[in-house]
Amino acid sequence: MPRIVVVRGDITEQEVDAIVNAANPSLLGGGGVDGAIHRRGGPAILAACREIRRTRYPEGLPTGKAVATTAGDLPARWVIHTVGPVFSEWEDPSELLASCHVESLRVADELGARTVAFPGISTGVYGYPVDLAAPVAIGAVRRARTQVEEVRFVLLGRDVHGRDVFDAFQRALADAGSGAGDIPPP
Repeated sequence: MPRIVVVRGDITEQEVDAIVNAANPSLLGGGGVDGAIHRRGGPAILAACREIRRTRYPEGLPTGKAVATTAGDLPARWVIHTVGPVFSEWEDPSELLASCHVESLRVADELGARTVAFPGISTGVYGYPVDLAAPVAIGAVRRARTQVEEVRFVLLGRDVHGRDVFDAFQRALADAGSGAGDIPPP
């Protein structure tokens, strides 16, 4: 099980092996974390995403799956793109959200990444209430079979319901019993 830490900050500034992008299915950039990663990482990320669309996923990346690209100008080595579920009160999206984390760690293992930074997947415009998303994310990472040594949840701002994303992940981590809390990155 990787060491899990929760930090308040900007995921595009993390010096880790891989950062996870809460992408949209097109992989061609967007708003929120996705837009920030594409803007800061530069054109190499978009070019790599276009190649993935041309060759592997012409219809777009399915929800819950993950793929990797270069990190371009970011301090990380790779970006792992995953598409989170759009929240629905009528269907339980937790399995798809968990899959985003497990699949991202599987891709990280394929790359040889030992440190991975995640955002609050689906807690932005996809409307997943952070109080529900955080325990799913923490639990999926805790249960994942991975060689990743550290998973860093890098969080900033509020979800679409006005809840502080950092606070919710910190509570979920404490509730999971890891005791790591808000440990600053090395």
